[in-house]
Amino acid sequence: MTAQLQNTIERLSEQGKGILAADESTGTITKRFETIGTESTEENRRSYRDILFSTPNLGNYICGAILFEETLMQKSGNGKTIPEALLEQGILPGIKVDKGLIELVNSIGEQTTQGLDGLPERLAQYKEHQAAFAKWRAVYKISDTEPSRLAIRKNAEDLARYAAICQSLDIVPIVEPEVLINGNHSIERCAEVTEAVQNAVFTALRANKVKLEYIMLKPSMVIQGLDHSKKANAEEVAEWTLKILRRTTPGAVPTINFLSGGQTDEEATMNLQAMNALSGRKPWHLSYSYGRALQAPALKAWLGETANTEATQAALLKRAILNSAAANGEYSPELEKSTDVTA
Repeated sequence: MTAQLQNTIERLSEQGKGILAADESTGTITKRFETIGTESTEENRRSYRDILFSTPNLGNYICGAILFEETLMQKSGNGKTIPEALLEQGILPGIKVDKGLIELVNSIGEQTTQGLDGLPERLAQYKEHQAAFAKWRAVYKISDTEPSRLAIRKNAEDLARYAAICQSLDIVPIVEPEVLINGNHSIERCAEVTEAVQNAVFTALRANKVKLEYIMLKPSMVIQGLDHSKKANAEEVAEWTLKILRRTTPGAVPTINFLSGGQTDEEATMNLQAMNALSGRKPWHLSYSYGRALQAPALKAWLGETANTEATQAALLKRAILNSAAANGEYSPELEKSTDVTA
């Protein structure tokens, strides 16, 4: 078991590379396609994602791609399966395994994630289709009273059970405790909640005997709510995020790949750069696992038209290169305007 997990986590922790999150549910990608006037048919979803994954040189900056179950079973334009096409680029295929959010009973409007029932059997099937890692997302709302202790404990336990099941099948788990950016909370309140959430997650992981050296943590950055009056700059976000990580996250965890979670493309890149530029103890690889923050320019370029393939791929590759630079601490805002980034 250890050798396969070690090989996977080493590839997912490669310096300067990150994860492309392309695991949007059918409902989510339908909403995104609506913004460009494109119908969300199975073929359109397959075609769009195939264009992304076949971007030349993408594997120089992306080490893994998280897929929705539908995509894992589809074929690329060259007749090979999507996982095979990714592997040819040196990109490991992964799979979203949770079944989405449901109401948390005995809470006031909070949510938990479903999908543990039948998970070992599903993971075995996904592995046959070459999935090397998996993802499970839990969400936590912030208010004066949320998240509740119930929500923190329940989601932590489910994340840990999922991670243990993955490792039993030689699949590296992405542990994603997403503290939502929605709301008017301060960055200090976000830090308080994030610390409580991550402490609970690692307590549960240890209790379930999860091997921390074979997981990837995919957390939110510590940032103020979208509606808060005072917006933190990149250095403040970096300082708060690293402070909480140092308090909660063991050095045994090899890689932390942040979600973008409602930030703009440039904000997500600048905040990652600020973290890697800060001095001080950082025992983990700090990188990205972005969905919309990598895909948004590509989606606008595509517009549902195969004729726009080259422009779509150029837009994706540029954001991958810029985020790779941020993961190396080498990004600057001037690169956003450079015409040589995709050369």
